Amino acid sequence: MAEVINMPRLSDTMEEGTVATWLKKVGDKVEEGDILAEIETDKATMEFESFYEGTLLHIGVQEGETTKVDELLAIIGEEGEDISSLLDGKSSTKEEEKSEENTDDKEDTSEDNSSESSSEELPEGVTIVTMPRLSDTMEEGTVATWLKKVGDAVEEGDILAEIETDKATMEFESFQSGTLLHIGLEEGQSAKVDALLAILGPEGTDVSGVAKNFKAGGDASAKKEEAPKKESKPEPKKETPKQDTKTESKPVAQPTQTASGGRIFVSPLAKKMADEKGINLSQVKGSGENGRIVKRDIENFTPAAQSAQVGKFVPSGQEDFDEVPNSQMRKAIAKNLAKSKFTAPHYYLNVEFDMDNAIAFRTQYNSLPDTKISFNDMVVKACALALKQHPQVNSQWFDDKMKLNNHVHIGVAVAVEDGLLVPVVKFANEQSLPQIGAAVKDFAGRARNKKLSLDEMEGSTFTISNLGMFGIESFTSIINQPNSAILSVGAIVQKPVVKNGQIVPGNTMKLTLACDHRTVDGATGAQFLQTLKGYIENPVTMLV
Repeated sequence: MAEVINMPRLSDTMEEGTVATWLKKVGDKVEEGDILAEIETDKATMEFESFYEGTLLHIGVQEGETTKVDELLAIIGEEGEDISSLLDGKSSTKEEEKSEENTDDKEDTSEDNSSESSSEELPEGVTIVTMPRLSDTMEEGTVATWLKKVGDAVEEGDILAEIETDKATMEFESFQSGTLLHIGLEEGQSAKVDALLAILGPEGTDVSGVAKNFKAGGDASAKKEEAPKKESKPEPKKETPKQDTKTESKPVAQPTQTASGGRIFVSPLAKKMADEKGINLSQVKGSGENGRIVKRDIENFTPAAQSAQVGKFVPSGQEDFDEVPNSQMRKAIAKNLAKSKFTAPHYYLNVEFDMDNAIAFRTQYNSLPDTKISFNDMVVKACALALKQHPQVNSQWFDDKMKLNNHVHIGVAVAVEDGLLVPVVKFANEQSLPQIGAAVKDFAGRARNKKLSLDEMEGSTFTISNLGMFGIESFTSIINQPNSAILSVGAIVQKPVVKNGQIVPGNTMKLTLACDHRTVDGATGAQFLQTLKGYIENPVTMLV
């Protein structure tokens, strides 16, 4: 009987393979263990041997072609055997997949038609307002505040509500005029983009049926998805008694000690362990043959006197917790950082800079009238200048290309109540230290009040996260994709340092550069840090 050979999974991360060379051709005899072909995986080109004997009747993937794991690779059987049914089966499954796609398309079109028909059935002048997509990454929104209530007249351009997105709270204006007949989401409620938000129309129009029909499509699928999850919960409970029965405590729980004429039966090893631990063997119950004390009895022994001295703990408190719904910002942060951490191959470079010159420079610079800069402003400026010399670190990774940016837009991470925002100092290399300081201070204040616009938080080519003001000496950050790197800045610490062979008081600051290995090699990241070191340890060079 013919055997179907599928593309094997030759590595743990392999998803598809390419046939580099066929070592057998159709009609050749194949013995078990013969090398059929050389398969190029995601890691190496490997030999693939046959686990069957027979004649190679069919080759499904030609040399140089690529196919997914478990797709048809070859068929081995008896010479002259008819394999048309196997080949037809493959084609039929493909036809079935196509037919399923066609039926899906038909269902989609039918849904479109139904939606069109439902829209045709809307009362005259009635308009359905759905949850808008207010940012490129927004998938759902939360109604923060309604500025109109049911029965209010709405003019085109009026602000209907304030919508909390994954990046900011934004005003949503109406594009239609009419009376607000129905509100689909109360304040504080969330919904996916394109879900029912409100209904506008002529005053007095009954839209209860319209709202009910619109909601039915989205809610039904959600209920169907939740039902099996609830039914699957009791299954693990059935396994718990099995685990209890597996715990074998009988040999230890029911030991017997046998003594004859005061003699204690004990193994030499157990006696030696008891002497080392100062255990009185007369207090130990043996679990070995005829009550003999063995090694495990000494290891598990707890002196009765000692256990009696310790009173039983009786808790006076109770388990308690507060549930806090995740905000849109927190959901977006979780999603984006998880994607970055598990898709970008991070590596970290740690350095420690001498900050004595930087401290003296800042003191002198701030002595100028109406001038005040921070160490963070100096780091932003130094990074911007260093990035111009190392465009690879100023790059961005995309699935089909790598973008080397000639401009320098630096994102500065700002902690807010709900999470983290990253306003962008654009063309930072062209700005002076006071200009950078003013921009960062303005961004930080408006970020905490959620007054930043989307344009002010987009377009960064590099990111800086500074926790030095919290006393953190060293830490690592997750790259803000699609950027290739992020710099973590620690606190300035006064400590003994070695200068000219002498131990003297000094000030140092630790920095960690997290790099995406797809775009930035280790040597490239190290060279960038060397350039950055030159600017920070000699800040006067930033003024040239």
